[in-house]
Amino acid sequence: MGVNTTSTIMMIRPVQFRLNEQTAVNNYYQKALEGITPENVQERALAEFDGFVQKLRDHEVEVLVVKDTPEPSTPDSIFPNNWISFHDDGVIGLYPMYAENRRLERRQDIIDDLDAFGYQITNIIDLSGAEEANRFLEGTGSLILDRGNQIAYAAISERTHPDVIKDFESAFGYKVVSFVANQDVNGKRLPIYHTNVMMALGHEFAVICLDTIDNPAERKMVVDSLENSGKEVIEISENQKAHFAGNMLQVENKSGDRLMVMSAAAYDSLEEDQKTKILKYNKDIISSSLDTIEALGGGSARCMMAEVFLPKK
Repeated sequence: MGVNTTSTIMMIRPVQFRLNEQTAVNNYYQKALEGITPENVQERALAEFDGFVQKLRDHEVEVLVVKDTPEPSTPDSIFPNNWISFHDDGVIGLYPMYAENRRLERRQDIIDDLDAFGYQITNIIDLSGAEEANRFLEGTGSLILDRGNQIAYAAISERTHPDVIKDFESAFGYKVVSFVANQDVNGKRLPIYHTNVMMALGHEFAVICLDTIDNPAERKMVVDSLENSGKEVIEISENQKAHFAGNMLQVENKSGDRLMVMSAAAYDSLEEDQKTKILKYNKDIISSSLDTIEALGGGSARCMMAEVFLPKK
């Protein structure tokens, strides 16, 4: 089995983080915070970001911090995993983004910097042209990659289009397991905007909110695929999902220890037996407070980390 965990993470340090009105239309996790100014928001988001990076570094995880640019305005730049993915054969993937102001996050200078840092880039697969047809696939938000088995999991939504999934399959050589995952919004069941809100994959386990998959046949298909590829399924509830317990990422540190990374809200929502199951496969759990980023950005710890699997030159 190939490697599913990386020891290098790329993160983007925000310069003007705020609630993105263009994503709020179908990201039901975003909510305005009362009584705070734009300056306060940026200050709080920056403090959370820096604290999170420090915790990762304290656990010997390599973090490449890239500075966001003031122009153009990209309020969600803190979530780079949606527009770019890095692969161990030197391939970089670029993805079509739902919100027009998120398309501005794609930056050639970041790719150039990785090249200058000594990473080998063999090819860039750019799927972003699908934006012209209003079809989207938002990177490792839309796709949960089981890199070792070349399987991806995708919850279909406005941001995860079946046609672009097919393009991804043929370009990257993955088999994609597609399904519909819903959540309660004002008494209706509506699609979850990103797969990585309800599901996270470790090397030998999966954390997943199966209650979001309303179709029993699809739920069975997902469980069978996970178990057949050697993963223990660790279930979380819809309430835990709402606290971003599905938005986790397994990383490695320089000593080769596996660590599970999540927000403080996610960690606090977990039961002791769930933590025990996760710790069976990880040396430790890293959690950090991301309350402002979660409320206004509607994303959490996993969304903030782009895994760098590129080989060194």
